[in-house]
Amino acid sequence: MRSREQELAMFRSLAGIRTPSVTSVLALMIVAGIIGSVVFMAYVPWVQTAQGTGQVIALDPRDRVQKVTALVSGRIDAWFVTDGTLVKRGDPIARVVDNDPLLLSRLAAERAQVAAEIAAAEQAMRTGLLDVARTRELFREGLAARREYEAAQIKVAEYSAKVAQGRAALARVDVNLNRQSVQMVRAPRNGRIMVVNGGDTATIVKQGDVLATFAPEESARVVALYVDGRDVPLIRAGRRVRLEFEGWPAIQFSGWPSVARGLFDGKVQAIDVSASDNGLFRILVAPANDRAPWPREPYVRLGAKVRGWVLMDTVSVGFELWRQLNDFPLQFERPADAEDKMKTPEKPRDAA
Repeated sequence: MRSREQELAMFRSLAGIRTPSVTSVLALMIVAGIIGSVVFMAYVPWVQTAQGTGQVIALDPRDRVQKVTALVSGRIDAWFVTDGTLVKRGDPIARVVDNDPLLLSRLAAERAQVAAEIAAAEQAMRTGLLDVARTRELFREGLAARREYEAAQIKVAEYSAKVAQGRAALARVDVNLNRQSVQMVRAPRNGRIMVVNGGDTATIVKQGDVLATFAPEESARVVALYVDGRDVPLIRAGRRVRLEFEGWPAIQFSGWPSVARGLFDGKVQAIDVSASDNGLFRILVAPANDRAPWPREPYVRLGAKVRGWVLMDTVSVGFELWRQLNDFPLQFERPADAEDKMKTPEKPRDAA
């Protein structure tokens, strides 16, 4: 019986086309890779995410950056702060005075005059009431004419109108005095002056003009993420969100949140019912109380940029790859929900 070597010696061409060992090993590696890829895509889980970008904002409107405006018209008399000054609640920021330096004294004199006129009118009205009472008694006894009695009543009504008119004038003067008394612009709460928008003592301002930009300290922060409208219908309040803050070192693995490092957790708190000006929908993300707290200032300030990933349902890697290639939306129904729907018996319809 001939050996294999003898047979190959007889057929030199066959011996020349023998498959190299490197090719065999490469073919085995390719087959193993294909099998491994199929197993990997079929059984390895992948967490779907809805990605968005946004920034850190203050939840309370009073904690957001706000404008400090002039309460009265006039000119800047003095500044008590500069850019970056830390202030406490009630600290003076600027003093605005009227263009007329004697305005307050003139208003005080006008108020005194109006008060004197009111006192005189009230005294005359009291005297008129006495005259009305005397005239009424004389009219009942037939010692006075009806015309005298009615004239006394008319005088009392005129004095009453003068008193009302004087009190209205007094109220207007008090309003002007109160407005001028708020010439000192003060800090609404503890915070920092960011930008001073004023000039020297020659600067004229109007009521409502912006004098400075003020930023409160230690505000309750949330993250405003802007998400594509295709993913918003699937997001619900309470969903977990992974956040990457600007300037904070992080390594993100979208499908495996447990592997990511340097990211922080949050929960979806609210979702806008309409799109923003950029065409995206805003969702508010609050800190997760059962996870590590977010970085405090100065590491993450208000307005800092944030990237976020809303954690959705868990699917296989193969399904996610197929979804991405076909540009399909996220998985809209969890397997548990489908099983519950199948287990729930259908209610019988009411007989017609």
